[in-house]
Amino acid sequence: MHFYKRTHNCGELRISDVGRKVTLNGWVATVRDMGKLIFIDLRDRYGITQLVVLSENNPELTQKAREVKSEFVITATGLVRVRENKNPKLPTGDIEIVMEDLEIINKAELPPFEIVNELEANEEIRLKYRFLDLRRPILQKNLLIRNECYQIIHDYFHTNQFIEIETPIMMKSTPEGARDFLVPSRINKGKFYALPQSPQLYKQILMISGFDRYVQIAKCFRDEDLRSDRQPEFTQIDLEMSFVDDNDIMSISEGLFVALWDKILGIKIDTPFQRMSYYEAMTKYGSDKPDIRFSLELSDISKYVANSGFNVFDNTIANSGIVACINAKGCAGFSRKDIDSLTDYAKKYGAKGLAWMKFINGEINSSIAKFLTESIIEKIKIEVKLEEGDLLLIVADEWTKCYSILGALRLEIAHRTGILEKLRNKYSFHWVVDFPLLEYDTEAGRYVAMHHPFTSPKDEDIPLLDINPLKVRAKAYDIIINGAEIGGGSIRIHDQEIQSKMFKLLGLSQEEAMSKFGFLLNALKYGAPPHGGIALGLDRIVMTLTGTDNIRDVIAFPKTTSGLSLMDGAPSKVDQTQLNDLGIRLLNES
Repeated sequence: MHFYKRTHNCGELRISDVGRKVTLNGWVATVRDMGKLIFIDLRDRYGITQLVVLSENNPELTQKAREVKSEFVITATGLVRVRENKNPKLPTGDIEIVMEDLEIINKAELPPFEIVNELEANEEIRLKYRFLDLRRPILQKNLLIRNECYQIIHDYFHTNQFIEIETPIMMKSTPEGARDFLVPSRINKGKFYALPQSPQLYKQILMISGFDRYVQIAKCFRDEDLRSDRQPEFTQIDLEMSFVDDNDIMSISEGLFVALWDKILGIKIDTPFQRMSYYEAMTKYGSDKPDIRFSLELSDISKYVANSGFNVFDNTIANSGIVACINAKGCAGFSRKDIDSLTDYAKKYGAKGLAWMKFINGEINSSIAKFLTESIIEKIKIEVKLEEGDLLLIVADEWTKCYSILGALRLEIAHRTGILEKLRNKYSFHWVVDFPLLEYDTEAGRYVAMHHPFTSPKDEDIPLLDINPLKVRAKAYDIIINGAEIGGGSIRIHDQEIQSKMFKLLGLSQEEAMSKFGFLLNALKYGAPPHGGIALGLDRIVMTLTGTDNIRDVIAFPKTTSGLSLMDGAPSKVDQTQLNDLGIRLLNES
């Protein structure tokens, strides 16, 4: 098959090219037959250029042009001229190509949806025909920005003396968090590899091996329930450094964000980023990843309503819970239906109910006013700065749940009142630090690591490991951008005795610890340096840079929320011969 190779792409011709003979290759976006003139918009990943056929002058060319349909692949040759009706929305909008020759390289069937940015087709159809979806300029732009991120990341870490090292994709299964994806071994039947949830153990061993600055753009896998910002396979910028403290890790990470925002968006961001403790984040904003672009802070009013006679409040406080609230500024106009809707929303996060208080025309209108004295109400008004037109939403529950419910309500109010929409092009960066090292899992009846089992406790809290583990703070830090956790890291445990103690607190016997993590414990015996690192979610970074709320918009071939790849049909059944080779027998489906 013969075709003329392009001399230019569809996004580069300008007024300075007028009079030049050029050849373009690409996909037909639209065809408009005006009788004496036929216009064809030709598209490639660089842009769109308008072609024009003067039908009176060339009947053979006109016939070819009238055979062309959307998404045909063509080659077109002609002269660049000034466009009469210029299109200021296109970089090439000042010119057009008067065609002298046109060849259809490949025809196309009628697509199941139009290849345009503003697309109403449902996502399942788009994912099934992802090869067509990816022709849309907006998705191509997203992936080009992702590509630009890769180049900036490589250059930034090379400049800062990091070594890029690839760690294994098939590793030992060490389940201590999300589920592993398992890979059966054909040679060693009955045994399995795991796909890495993170290169965590390997990068720590690289520090012990003397590679003091490691980085990798790593593919990771977690077999967990999916959301709009999660995929079963994802990409992270993984780094580790030796002879450092948390300030060093945070500083090197901040430098990367400065480079990304400057080179991609042209936005200068200030460093160092704000830092807040986990306790402050929860008590002020109800989240360990708060969006601090707007206020709407929370308040603990337990001391005012204790022994008020309202059973819900009294019983919660008597059982070591709290009563806290959010002042939804200017929302007193919410109807009872609106408040019921917010109550239903709060129940999704575990709320048993939602009390409220409006301040309208200088008076309090409240679902619980009859249980509270004027003195109590006045103290609450002062505490939460309640003003005319405000709406107070009140939750009573145990500490974590109470604040988490209010944190969810805070975001929902910001959404309903248009606050978030107004902040769409504003960015806030901050760190959350001083997380608890451990949580207690009541179902499992044991402690679990809030981050992971290799996170170091703060030096001053190490004695508490033996007497009050839940009071121990971690040398951990999360980077938050606009209310999304973009990455997290920690200073690691480099002392074998403390690491063994950590495993014991997590309920692992010495035998279990050696079975799962023996290679790390052995390595720690041979001169482990102080070290720490962070994993930054590349997919989430690109989401933020492109302004999308859907992680599938920044991944070339993503999975659905149920983990399916609709284009190629993965996961799929395999034939019995393959299972026999692996020594695997499937249980009959009931």
